Amino acid sequence: MINESVRGTAPAETREIALSVSHVWKRYTQNERHVSLRHEAANLIKQWFQRERLSHQTPPFWALKDVSFTVHKGESLGIIGRNGAGKSTLFRVLSGVTEPTQGTVTVNGRFAPLLALGAGFNPELSGRKNIYLNAVMQGMKLSDIDKIVPQIIEFSELADFIDLPIKRYSSGMASRLGFSVAIHTLPDIVFLDEILAVGDAEFQEKCKTQILRLREEQRTILFVSHDAGAVRTLCSRAIWIDHGQLVMDGAVDEVLHAYQGGGAD
Repeated sequence: MINESVRGTAPAETREIALSVSHVWKRYTQNERHVSLRHEAANLIKQWFQRERLSHQTPPFWALKDVSFTVHKGESLGIIGRNGAGKSTLFRVLSGVTEPTQGTVTVNGRFAPLLALGAGFNPELSGRKNIYLNAVMQGMKLSDIDKIVPQIIEFSELADFIDLPIKRYSSGMASRLGFSVAIHTLPDIVFLDEILAVGDAEFQEKCKTQILRLREEQRTILFVSHDAGAVRTLCSRAIWIDHGQLVMDGAVDEVLHAYQGGGAD
C-alpha cells in the first residue's frame, strides 16, 4: 500500500524529533532518472502522457529502497554517497519537492530548502521582492521581514543588483541570495544540497561560519555534499547512501572513514 508523505506537527511523544523517515521508497522510470529540480514538474507531466508507452519500454528504477532514520532537533546530519547513489533524491523527498512512492516522511517544524540555484525564486521579480516573497511563504510577518532585509542583502553582497530581476542574475548570484534568505529567516530545519560548491572561497567560508552559527542555535541541519571536509566540519552525524539504500548511520568521523575506505571519491 502506498502511503502519502506526512508533513506537519508531530505527536507530543515525538516532540524532540525534527524529522522521521519510515520505509521510504522512490521509483522512477528510466527516463526520469536525471530530471533536474527546475524541470521536474514539467517532465512529470510529460511522463504522465507517455506512461503507457514507457511502461512497455523501460523498467522502473528504484532511486530509494526502504530508507528509514530519524533526525532529532538540533542535530546536523551529513548525507554522503557517490553520484547517482540516491542522496539527492532522498533530499527531494525530505524537503517535499517530490513525494515518496511508498513510505512516510514526518517533518516537525518550519524548514528552508536550498536545493538548487535560485530554486523558489520568481525570475520576473527583483531580488528584493523575492526576499519578501520567500520570507512570507515561510510564515514571517512583514514587520519582521523589514528588519532582516538589510542583513540579507549585506550578506549576499548583492546590494548593487538587488532591485534587478532575478532572471538577470548569474546562477552564483541567485545561489548567494537564496542562501542568505534561508539563514536569516531562521527556520527550524535547514536543507543544504551542495550549496557550498558555488561562489568564491571567501564566500564559501562565510557560509560555513553561518551554518556553524545555526548549529550553535540548535537549528536542525541536513547537508548533502561530496566535500568530506565540509561534512566533517559542519555535521556531527552522517548517513551513507549507496544504490538507494542506507549503508551506514553514525558519528560523522566513523561514517566518513568507512565511506572513504571503501574507495569513494
